[in-house]
Amino acid sequence: MPDNPYAMWHAVDQYLEARYVPSDDALNATLSNTIEAGMAEINVAPNQGKMLMLFAMMCGAKRILEIGTLAGYSAIWMARALPEDGQLITLEYDPRHAEVAQKNIDLAGLSDKVEIRVGRAVDTLAQMVVAGEGPFDFIFIDADKPSNPQYLDYALKLSRPGTVIVGDNVVRDGAVIDAKTSDPNVQGVRQFNDLIAANPRLSATAIQTVGSKGYDGFALAIVLGD
Repeated sequence: MPDNPYAMWHAVDQYLEARYVPSDDALNATLSNTIEAGMAEINVAPNQGKMLMLFAMMCGAKRILEIGTLAGYSAIWMARALPEDGQLITLEYDPRHAEVAQKNIDLAGLSDKVEIRVGRAVDTLAQMVVAGEGPFDFIFIDADKPSNPQYLDYALKLSRPGTVIVGDNVVRDGAVIDAKTSDPNVQGVRQFNDLIAANPRLSATAIQTVGSKGYDGFALAIVLGD
């Protein structure tokens, strides 16, 4: 193991992205606008963004739900998997973040496919359930971690058999194994993992990841039945 594993992870990500994930003006502008707006650089890595796009393509997604927009980077990747009549709804709590994301989505030429809804995600999700807006084909959960159990509950209510659900940041530098932690982010992720594992409607796994975003992981689940 090198003295600085993070440097190695970052270098390998750069190597892989140079071969598998060619960037473009829209993606570069999104990352630049995130920095210029003073927003946290916690968007998914480029290779992770393309992974989400490929997942959405694999399941033939026409309707995608994202919980946690930030500056729209992952939304742009996933929206590129949609057919002409596809739709992505992304939920963002912070109006300033939503403003930056809308600018980035417009620059990417995806404003006809992507709708940003501003407000507390749990409130918006409850409204969507009441309005009968499901089912979605692909759901990406990447917002505040203490609310992950609620997000999973609503995701299931907005799903159908075959819906794919992906959750980000489920390892958190390995802290997820600490059952005694007082960190609400870790506790939210632990509950999220436990609920997925115990739900008979879901077949799921999780993987650890290392790279330019550090040490973390994804949970991946498919809905088996109603």
